Amino acid sequence: MKILHTADWHLGKRLEKFSRLEEQRIVLEEIIVIADDEDVDVILVAGDLFDSFNPSTEATELLYKSLKKLTKNGERLVVAIAGNHDSPDRIDAPDSLARACGILFAGYPQTTFFKETLDCGISISQSEPGFIEVKLPKYDYPLRLIITPYANEYRMKTFLAASNEEDELRNLLGRQWLDLAERYCDSKGVNVLMAHLFMMKKGEVPPEEPEDEKPILHIGGAQAIYTANIPKPIQYVALGHLHRYQEIDKLKMPIVYSSSPLSYSFAEAGQQKYVVIVTLKPGEEASFRQQPLQTGKPLHRKRFEDINEAKEWLQQNQNSWVELTIVSDDFMNAEDRRSLLQVHEGIVTIIPEVRNITGLASESKSIDLNQPIDELFVQYFAYKNKQQPSEEILKLFKEIKAEQVEE
Repeated sequence: MKILHTADWHLGKRLEKFSRLEEQRIVLEEIIVIADDEDVDVILVAGDLFDSFNPSTEATELLYKSLKKLTKNGERLVVAIAGNHDSPDRIDAPDSLARACGILFAGYPQTTFFKETLDCGISISQSEPGFIEVKLPKYDYPLRLIITPYANEYRMKTFLAASNEEDELRNLLGRQWLDLAERYCDSKGVNVLMAHLFMMKKGEVPPEEPEDEKPILHIGGAQAIYTANIPKPIQYVALGHLHRYQEIDKLKMPIVYSSSPLSYSFAEAGQQKYVVIVTLKPGEEASFRQQPLQTGKPLHRKRFEDINEAKEWLQQNQNSWVELTIVSDDFMNAEDRRSLLQVHEGIVTIIPEVRNITGLASESKSIDLNQPIDELFVQYFAYKNKQQPSEEILKLFKEIKAEQVEE
């Protein structure tokens, strides 16, 4: 049985003021082509389908159309769970219609599915909260999925019937997984765990969460889950949440973050993105490999000390998003900023870095508030920026002051 593991689509996510929806459309088409070329049987989407609880109509439409294409008209099973960016109710809402197409949604850890045979021939043979067994027409053995969509610690403990507040979530979840595995996950089928969680090996430094990601490891969120909590019958663990491809553990079984399909912040600049192709047989170790994704604009963090060099690089790298740092002896003027923006449409941020530290403000901490406002501004600017304001900045300040007087 061949499985494609992907996660963290974040449909509708923007890069500052720039929409990424068209890039997302293109990279999802690439994933659909990979699924077809690899002739995979199952698609697992491990959470964060959307970037917000209330996604746009365009993002919602893109999700449903892409998942429908991934099913290949019902021939392939698609299972998608909620992440910490998703509204669990929104993920669960289209379930009855989606099932008819071979798409199973799970918004909550306690999600269950009706036992039924879908029109496409896929059969749901067993289900209880956090578990589903599916039979595909092509195979004489079932796929068992332990699924854990994201929920904050309070909701997760409520689902797991914690007896007191001191119960550790990782131990409660480990016992739940073990109970399901012992009852359902024998060597006569293939056994997978899919979750949207922060997972790590006990005793190791936790992997970094994405720069602009809503963190899971915080008060009211959910603590890290250890790889030791995963029961032995599981052959592969498909994770979502961390945006960089990572193999958290391979000693017991592959425990893998597939990565997001696009780089979503400049902290991810230069990262190669992937989906994971997993091959499973009953009673055998899983084999898996990364499949690189080629579409999507690269993100660059660039630093220049010369405006003309910056323009030359920008002209040669048009199909990209850029965070640009310009180092100079003085603050960048408006004309230079405009000239850079005219060269490249994908400049997200321009960061001026001033290296001239001459003309420092007086270290005196006493300020005479009876001085004219212009002089107070000069002193404040010099204190904050370690240099005197330029003529252009002084001119801008006087224009703002004049506007305030008029109002």
